[in-house]
Order: sequence, then C-alpha cells, then structure tokens
Amino acid sequence: MATKPPKADPVQDAPQVAEPKHAAAGIPAIGHSLRMAQQQMGVKRTALTLLRVNQKDGFDCPGCAWPEPEHRHAAEFCENGAKAVAEEATLRRVTPEFFAAHPVADLATRSGYWLGQQGRLTHPMYLPEGGTHYEPVTWERAFDIVAEEITALASPDEALFYTSGRTSNEAAFLYQLFARELGTNNLPDCSNMCHESSGSALTETIGVGKGSVLLEDLYKADLIVVAGQNPGTNHPRMLSALEKAKANGAKIISVNPLPEAGLERFKNPQTPQGMLKGAALTDLFLQIRIGGDQALFRLLNKLILETEGAVDEEFVREHTHGYEEFAAEARAADWDETLTATGLSQQDIERALGMVLASKRTIVCWAMGLTQHKHSVPTIREVVNFLLLRGNIGRPGAGVCPVRGHSNVQGDRTMGIFERPSPAFLDALEKEFGFAPPRHHGYDVVRAIRAMRDDKAKVFFAMGGNFVSASPDTDVTEAAMRRARLTVHVSTKLNRSHAVTGARALVLPTLGRTERDLQGSGEQFVTVEDSMGMVHASRGRLEPASTHLLSEPAIVCRLARRVLGEDSKVPWEEFEKDYATIRDRIARVIPGFENFNTRVADPSGFALPHAPRDERRFPTATGKANFTAAPVEYPKLPEGRLLLQTLRSHDQYNTTIYGLDDRYRGIKNGRRVVLVNPEDARTLGVSDGAYVDLVSEWKDGTERRAPGFRVVHYPTARGCAAAYYPETNVLVPLDATADTSNTPASKSVVVRLEQSATD
Repeated sequence: MATKPPKADPVQDAPQVAEPKHAAAGIPAIGHSLRMAQQQMGVKRTALTLLRVNQKDGFDCPGCAWPEPEHRHAAEFCENGAKAVAEEATLRRVTPEFFAAHPVADLATRSGYWLGQQGRLTHPMYLPEGGTHYEPVTWERAFDIVAEEITALASPDEALFYTSGRTSNEAAFLYQLFARELGTNNLPDCSNMCHESSGSALTETIGVGKGSVLLEDLYKADLIVVAGQNPGTNHPRMLSALEKAKANGAKIISVNPLPEAGLERFKNPQTPQGMLKGAALTDLFLQIRIGGDQALFRLLNKLILETEGAVDEEFVREHTHGYEEFAAEARAADWDETLTATGLSQQDIERALGMVLASKRTIVCWAMGLTQHKHSVPTIREVVNFLLLRGNIGRPGAGVCPVRGHSNVQGDRTMGIFERPSPAFLDALEKEFGFAPPRHHGYDVVRAIRAMRDDKAKVFFAMGGNFVSASPDTDVTEAAMRRARLTVHVSTKLNRSHAVTGARALVLPTLGRTERDLQGSGEQFVTVEDSMGMVHASRGRLEPASTHLLSEPAIVCRLARRVLGEDSKVPWEEFEKDYATIRDRIARVIPGFENFNTRVADPSGFALPHAPRDERRFPTATGKANFTAAPVEYPKLPEGRLLLQTLRSHDQYNTTIYGLDDRYRGIKNGRRVVLVNPEDARTLGVSDGAYVDLVSEWKDGTERRAPGFRVVHYPTARGCAAAYYPETNVLVPLDATADTSNTPASKSVVVRLEQSATD
C-alpha cells in the first residue's frame, strides 16, 4: 500500500490541458475514488470505512451537507466524499518528529496540497514566542497558555472564536456557550464567507434563513432551476436527486457562466445502466454573464406579471406583503439592459419563461455563484420574488434551496454560532444557565480580520477550518494574524493557517468524524444538520489516529474549566463525560430540538420545523412573506478587462486540495490556470498556454496581483473568466463585500491580464 506522503512539494505551475468532459461520475469516478482512498488508507481500511459513510449506523460524510435519502445504497458516497474520508482516515501521521524536522518558516513555503498530504496530527504542538519550531506540549500546558493570554486581555472582545462547518452540533453549542460566558459574541464562522447572503435575504423575506425544501420535494418538482452552482464537483450526490427528479418528469434549467459536466450528463455509479449510459440532466442551459442573475430573475418576474393568469393571486393576497411596490419595479425591467447584464439572448429567456409558466411546482437551488457578489442579497431576494409570484413556497415540490457546503455549517448556526444572536436566543441561554450573555454584536470574519489588523483583537481560536486560506485579501489576512498574541487551531491535519501564526501558537489535534469517541460515560455520538434541516446522529468507528487526541466537545469543556474556573455556572465536566447531557440542554434552549435525545435515536433523524414550508406561516416583521423592490445591479466591465469568478477544482473541497487535477474541465497536474473564452483571448491578444498575472481592479483604485497563471481557452461566457481559490483570494480586498451580509465578493472580480515574468 502506498500510504507514505510525498517528500517533495510538486511543481504546480505547469498544467497539462485536454478537452473538458461532458459527463460526470461513472466508472472514472469509481476508479479515482478507490485509487486515492487506497493510497491513504490501504485496501482493507478503505472497504471498512467507505461502507459506513452516510449510513444510518455510520458517520456523516465531512465532504458536504447534502441530505441522505431514506433508502440508502451500500455505497452512499460520492467521489469527493471518498476523498474527504480518505484524507481523514489516512494512515499517514504528522508527529513531533515531523515538526522538529520542519521549522515554521519551511512550512510557510509549502503548498496547501503538500501540507494536507502529510497526514493526521498526533500531538498538541506549541510554538513559543520567538521560537522557530513547533514543539510537543501537554494538553494541560496548552490550556494554561490559552488561559494566560485570555485573562491578560483588556476585554473578552479582544478574543475571536472562529468555527468551521465540520464542527458537530454538540461541540458548536458548547463553543458558543463558552464564548458567551466569557463575555463576547465574537463568533465568526465559515457561513460569513459563503451563505451569509442567503441567510440575510431569506430571513428578511420569508422569516427563516434556511431553505424551505426537503429531499422529497425535489422528486415532486415540475421545474428545478440550478443557479450559480456546480453539483458535479461541489455536491455530487445532488446529481442522484436530480436524476430521480428527471425520471419523475421534472425539467431542469441550469444558470451558470461555465458549462458544468455534472449538469450536462450524470453517469450514476450506483447502477450498471447509469455507469454506462447515464442521464442527461439539463433541459435548458442559460450561460449567464457573471453577476447577471438578479437581472434575469427581474425580467422573468416582469414577464410573469404580464402573463394573464400566471400570478397566484390568492397566495399573494393572503400570504405576502409589499406586492404593489415590487410589481411596479418589476414592470419597469428593460429587455436591452437585461440582455446586456446577462449576456443571454431573448430566445433563451423566452424559452425559460415557457418552462416557468408550465410548472406548477418550482424549486430554485443556488450556491456561492449567487452569494458572493456585492449585490448578492438583492439577487436572492429577487429569487424569492420569483417563487412568491406563483405561490411556490409552502407547497410540496416547490421552494428555496440554498445548497450548503460544509457538512454541519447550517447546524453550527442553529446552535448559536453567530456574531449577531437574537435576543430570544440569549434570553433562553440566560434562563437555562444562569449567566447574563453579552448583548452587543460581535465580529464576523471580515470584521475579525480588521480587528486583528488594528490591534483590537489579540487571541484567535479556530475550531477547525483553514482560516488564512479561506479568507479574502490573503496578504492583509496573513499580516493581521501575525499581529495576534496567540493563534490556536483545533485541527485534524496540517494546513496553511498553522504556518501563519501569532507571537505564540498552538495546534490542537482532534478526533475526526470517522473515529470512535470514548468518554467517561462510554462511547459517544454527535449530531449534524444537513442542508435541508434534517438532524441525525454520526458515529465514528475507527480507532483514533493517536492516543493524544481529544474530541472537540472535550477540548471546549476542558478549556472552559481552565479559563472560567470554579465560578462558571455551566457543568462542563458533566458535558464532557456524556454528550446526551449536552443534547438535553440544547432541547431546552433551541426551538425544534424538544426531546432531542429521543428523536435522534431514529436512524433517519428528524426534520427541524420550518414555518413557511410546514404552515405557510412567515415569521417576518410584517407577519407575511415580503416582496422586495431594489434597483437592478450587475458588474460593469471596462474595456480590455474580464470578470473573474473564483471556484473549486474537482480535486478540491473548500481549501483542502486532494490532488492537482480538475478532470471535468480537462486540467491535469496544476492549479494556477485561468479559464478564458477563446474570443475574449483573441481580442486581448492572449494565446492559449500563455502565462499571465491576474491584476484585480476595484472602484477605490486598489489593485491586487496573482502572478503566473496559464491561460486556458475555455467555453466560458463572453467577458468572463474563472480561476481556482485559494490562489486567487489575494485578488479580493478585505473591504470588497456584499451589501448587508458582508460576504467577500469573490465571484465578480474585474481583472486585467498582464504578461507574466514566468512566460
């Protein structure tokens, strides 16, 4: 078995390019999954582990938040899920001897791919002030170090507590409880960087910041619109649901600047026929210009209003507010402006309208292609307008479906990981635990970086994730982190954030989803919430990668006991011993979790209540679903420039790089590529294979540079380009964010291409 990590950091700036694929999954996906899994885990461990992924008695895949079907295949995982599990269950180990051989300065020169390939962390590690190497430290001393720095702060608000979406419900609840008993709401999380725009728009319009559909609704839909999302790479198990919806008669419209293989044809590896032939998914591909989605939905709304009998007048009258103001704004939508904003033809839009009018049950799914623009919140509000017009919220087979990435990012928010908690949530905490939580708002991700930059925050504690690589404005973020007194990362594996440290730094190794969690009262399980509000248990079965690992709940409980001391009103020791006691408290604090321990014993889990879906009740300020009116916005492109979106490769999950290939897009052995329409490339005088620097341009006159990208002629929308993150995060200034949600605007970056010195 080839379970040793690479010794050399591979060259990543000489990619090989072939034609993009037009189908996803199938036999190649099976082969690639098994090959990568066996390289990390060996043959026997691969079989034992993968067969427990997403099973009712197994563990929740850390690869994404797509829900599990009621009837599950024995291999209920996708290619990227297999990669995620393999990287966590790997036999490779990062020991104290590794850190002794690699000073932090050396780690800082390594690629994210190389760091991740080294394996699982085995011991708590400490970088003392002025030190050059991490050195092993006991857990007791590690908690002492955190306590020293926190108690030296002038205010609890000088501490930041970041959360990644892989954190379980139990750990997330304890984490926010500790931060609030300490006295701060500084709880930035990865939602701030991805679906915050969705939550902002949905809370305002329907009263719940989550999607309104369940998995079975997709099977009942007449029309599914997939906008700004690439399920083939980011949520591959969604393709099975779309295939089933198609078999039941649904039509699919995909709205994307790039043709995506998974939305063209899906070769389902769970069936012989699927592997060989597959199913065509998209009925209409709208190759939209980046950032033109609001204009598209606005014009569709105008056309619906102008079509006799198309509006669900009874629903609008009984369940909505603000219709007249919205309708006046929508009727003013201009065809010419829409065609400019979207890059679509009138025929494209009229075909889409015909499919919309023929559908009695419509779902709109979206991901970061809609959420990471300056005008993302108005865009998603326009999607809601589109659905409200025809009564498509609170009806089976219809609704809003923001598709989350991290496997429990939605659950973390439900558990209170939020810098702006509601008064009702804080009241419930105070009643249950007997302390007064802070009421002032804390920092989100962008504001947390500014606070470190400006010396207003001095301790950074991360529960999972790779904050440095995930955040915008890479140079500014790294400089801000280095100004901190202490940086702490609870992690399973190495990543870039461990090499960008404060004056002191800790790396605390934790159990993964795949591993057995044994505490004082016996074997434990945790729970997660998927992208559709279903809560279920997750049980690891593998022996831990090291005897020195602690679970995330145990880390929080021991940290809280050390920092808060005997005066704490929370029974931290009890919580560490028995996670059922945590769930009992969650049940008393958070609506929808009543009888939590009893209900989660159901192998299928349970659905959280959703008033718009369940009752057509809308808990907004008006008591109804709110139509909204806003000016149409879209990025304006100066001559000689391109509009860049950042995206994932197929061998990638967020900032975790599994490999250097993007099989569906025809890229092999490299990541520093920029995909450019051939006509645009000719206009700009840029040949296929040339090397360029990407230089971003912003209205405030600031520029950022990402050097050495190979130009790949690719069928993108005209005027648009695409490149992978985190390599292109450097192009997005810290202050370039979405209105209202403050999410980094990483999907609409105006760039010019300059000949690279590496060409």
